[in-house]
Order: sequence, then C-alpha cells, then structure tokens
Amino acid sequence: MSAKILLPILLLVLSVPCCFCLPLSTKGKWIVDSKTGERVKLACVNWPSHLEPMLAEGLADKPLKQIVFQIVRGNYNCVRFTWATFMFTRYANLTVRESFNTLNLTETVAEIRRQNGFILEKTLPQAFETVIDELGRQGVMVILDCQVSKPTWCCGEKDGNAFFGDEYFDVEEWLQGLTTAAELAKGKPNVIGISTRNELRGPLSNVDNWYKYITQGAEAIHKANPDAIILASGLSYANDLTFLKNQSLRSNYDNKLVYEAHWYPWSWAPTDTWDDKNINQICQNKLQHFIDQTGFVNTLKNPVPLFLGEFGLNLRGLLRSQDHFLSCFLAYASDIDLDWAIWGLQGNYYFRSNKIGMDETFGVLDYHWNRIRNPHFENRLKLIKQKLQEPSSDYYNYYIMFHPQSGSCVLSSSRREVYTESCSNNPSQWFYAGDGHPIRLKGTDLCIEAVGDGVRPILSENCHGPQSSWKLLSETKLHVGVFDQSSGQYLCLQKDSPYTSTIITTKCHFTLQDTNCLEDPQDDPTTQWFKLVTTNVKCFMISFQAGFLSPEVV
Repeated sequence: MSAKILLPILLLVLSVPCCFCLPLSTKGKWIVDSKTGERVKLACVNWPSHLEPMLAEGLADKPLKQIVFQIVRGNYNCVRFTWATFMFTRYANLTVRESFNTLNLTETVAEIRRQNGFILEKTLPQAFETVIDELGRQGVMVILDCQVSKPTWCCGEKDGNAFFGDEYFDVEEWLQGLTTAAELAKGKPNVIGISTRNELRGPLSNVDNWYKYITQGAEAIHKANPDAIILASGLSYANDLTFLKNQSLRSNYDNKLVYEAHWYPWSWAPTDTWDDKNINQICQNKLQHFIDQTGFVNTLKNPVPLFLGEFGLNLRGLLRSQDHFLSCFLAYASDIDLDWAIWGLQGNYYFRSNKIGMDETFGVLDYHWNRIRNPHFENRLKLIKQKLQEPSSDYYNYYIMFHPQSGSCVLSSSRREVYTESCSNNPSQWFYAGDGHPIRLKGTDLCIEAVGDGVRPILSENCHGPQSSWKLLSETKLHVGVFDQSSGQYLCLQKDSPYTSTIITTKCHFTLQDTNCLEDPQDDPTTQWFKLVTTNVKCFMISFQAGFLSPEVV
C-alpha cells in the first residue's frame, strides 16, 4: 500500500475513538472506559430510523459506507440511532422492500436498490443491525434511542406515543422492545448505550409513573445487556428532571446510569426571546433555567453524567435569535465539557408527515447527502468535539480562550500578536487568576495588554499595569475587558470581523442598541463574547480533515 494511502489511514485511526476499549461506565459526573477509567467524550449526531419506513434515513441517496464515512470525516465519534418499538415487536419479519411498498414508496425502493440494493430483502431489524455494524467498522460508537412506539415523526402531546399507557405506548410491549434492542447490542462493542425512552410528555405524564416505569425499563436493559450504559430522560420533552432533587432512581445499575436532556432555541419560551436587547441577561437566565431543570444532575452530592441527547437549529441561515442561542450554548457546553448529540445527520426523509423527500433544514448534511449543509456552523462545533477535561489527567489546568460566535480560539504569534484561528490548531494556553489580574501566555513572561479603542491588543511584558488588568464583565461573564483610564470606560476584546482573524479592544457592548435595525452587526454583544475554558488536556486529538480518504479505502 502506498504512503499516500497509509498516511490518511493513520490520521483517521488517530482521530476516531478506540471502540475496542469498551464497554463504558460512569464515574461521578463522567462517562469513562470501564477498564482504564479514562474519560470518553461523546460528540454525537442523531441518525433517525424511527419514522414509518423504519429504515435509517439516507440509504436512497448514498451508499451506507459513504454516509458513515461522512460522520467520521465530520469528527463525530458517536451516533444516537433512533428506532421505534413496533419495529421489534410487530414488524420484525417485515422486509425493507415490504415496508416501503406498504407506503407506496416505489420510486424510493428503486433508489435504494441503486445505492444499497443488498439491504432491500433484509428484515427491518436486520437492516438496523447492518447500519450498526458499518458504524462499528468505521470506529463510530452508537447509542440506541427508543424514540417512539408506533413509527412516526416525533413528537406531539396527543400522538399516542407520549407517555406510558397512551394508545400506542403499552408498557409490556415497550419493555419487550428494550430487551430485544439490548440483546441485539450484545457482542457489538461499538453499541455503548441504550435509552429508555425519548421525550416523555403529554396529559398522562406524572412523576410517580416516571419512577415506576423508567426503573422497569432500566432494569430490563441492564438484565439483557449489563455492558450498556442506560440513558434516562425526564418529563416535558426531556426538559424536566427537577424531581430528582428530592429522590434519585434507586440504583445506578452498576455505574451505568446517565441522565439525558434536550435543549432547543424554543425550549421553555419562543425562539424570538433570544433576540432581546439584553442578550447577556437572556443568556444567563436561560442557562440557569436549563441548569435548574436538568443540568444540575452532574452537580448533585452523588453526581450522574448528563448527556444532551438533542440540540439543533435551522441551518439554512441562522436568524440572529438562533445565533444568540448557539453562542450561549457553546459557551456553556465548552465550560462543562458536555457530552452531546446534535439533531440531526439527515439531509432529507423518505417519508415524513405524509410528504415524500422532505428537506431537513436542521440536517448536518445537505438535501442530497453530498456535503456539509452549513460549514460555518460545523466550524463552531470544533472545540466541543474535543475532550477538554480528563479526570484522570495529571496535567495542569489552563485556559483556552474561545470565541463562540465564530467557533474560533485565541492564538499568539511570534510577533507578539493575538488573533483567532480554528480551535483544532492547538490553541494557546493561558493563565488567569481572576478579576483584576493579567491574562498570561503559558511558558512566557507575556500577557495580553490593551493599547486603545479600536486597536489590536498586544502581548506585553507590562503585566501589572491597568491595561493588563482584565475583568470578566456582564451577567454572562463573557465580556473580557479592561478599564481604560483615558476614556473612562471599559474596553472589551472583540473579534473585529467575521472575515478576518483580527482581535481588537473597543467599547464594551453589553446590550443590543436596536433589535429591529442593527446597522453594524459588530455592535452585537456576542461579537465580544470570549469564554475562558478550563482544560487539563495536554494536546488536542489530531483532527481528520475532509478529502484525504475515499470511502473505498475504509
């Protein structure tokens, strides 16, 4: 094999998780390798297989191997793979072809034959297993997510799938489905976990039955597959775990329990509430609400890991409200090194809401499953795809300076400049002792010093002057500023433009001056948001770059 092929294969191997080090367990608030105790960071993408056809989306558009390769190339190390209970309990003998013919999707069958003809005569569970196995071959971990009972788009208050006892949500049948899924996963080391149920909701919802039936579901999974992590989400569309403050589940199932939450721009309030002029206050309030509702579980006396099973937004072009949500979310996710899964991979659907070929505007891939739908959005996720905190590390703590609006990190140059660059390029290491102290560059006597309004800051040896005494300002503490004695105002770090790597210091913008007509986008306070992210990881994982390796080589 030529060196031109060997090198990209080596890069690929270095960039994907060691799926042969499984199974996983929990240790305090972290998910870890059961044997070594080393943290395993989950950066996942949702791949639906729970809608009416009951087949992983996209197999009419691209060969299975190429779709999985897109996941690996995007540096996602995990898939949250959704399924419907009825696939195992009522339609286990139905073939893929029969399932699509039942829905009169004859043209789609022809496309599947062209792209993945081998899968048409498999039963639905066999096809599901085939996708899992291909993910394993390419080093991708899998969480099997019980999305619904009756295969359909999720979710509605009165869709019959909402809560235990609903029209299609028979408890015994649900337990049978969980057991079957857990047994299917045995012997597949890349299947790391199984969820009890997605987004419980609706008029039948109550805490007593949540404890009763989630316990039964967790026990069924653990009995059938003791190696699998068990993911349990709460009420109100996975937005409420507050009852756990008073009473925990009675077992952690031999250190296998993980709690799951979801967070979208519209969670708890309309999306446009993110477009308030007091964006710092809005971000802080909504973040605190998320923590109060679900995010507290990893801070309890007996902490349990938190997995954000779904977040996402419309990727056709971010509205300002969605952009604000994402910046706030990324600052938080990087701060606690959150495990997460984005909704979703799919560029379109075979059949959703009685429509054939519906576009998924939240999809990571474009409509034809050819390429990334929104490269800028993907760039903003680069830092949170990295493991930032390793509980077993003996490396010292330091800060990364992260700009969530662009997804870039702050680096230093030999010319004593600071600038923004991709977070995959081993960003500079900084030390900061708190308000009024300098931000020092590791291994040097240099610190960041403000020079003036509208001017680039420099790396200076003058680390005790007022222009080097930085404070974290506003409700979010995301504005990094110094008090400028000549002007009598605070100057904040700001990324000068979306199109350059330049950082300047300028008058701090804590609020939107006019939410209806913002003449200069750089006046948006989020351009000045820099998160000082604590990490103890010596160096970042090598990132596999697109275009090196053809799917045929994998």
